[in-house]
Amino acid sequence: MLKEFKEFAMKGNVMDLAIGVIIGGAFGNIVGSLINDVITPLLLKPLLDTAHLTNIADLKWGAVKYGNFISSVITFILIAFVMFMIVKAMNKMKKPAEEAPVADPEPSSTDKLLMEIRDSLKK
Repeated sequence: MLKEFKEFAMKGNVMDLAIGVIIGGAFGNIVGSLINDVITPLLLKPLLDTAHLTNIADLKWGAVKYGNFISSVITFILIAFVMFMIVKAMNKMKKPAEEAPVADPEPSSTDKLLMEIRDSLKK
């Protein structure tokens, strides 16, 4: 059983997945910091100052804390936008695949028959 588990854990796709999860978590921290520490303060600071608030989470209506919801929506939109820009930049950096020259397709049997008829009529 231990040998089977070792074989399973050492398969390429399991290791690739583990590496992807670890790198994804680290990258998530980078993007989260960019959103929370750079972009959100730049965009929301003027709005919060006009509302005389220090934190968007302080927004509430009675017992409903809609500020947390708004903060989550803004964070999601900003993360999605940053990820879109990163993917777009990475796609630009990729070299376009060289297109293989398209060879003329072999004429079908019907086409061959029609060409034979045409040639016969010319004679």
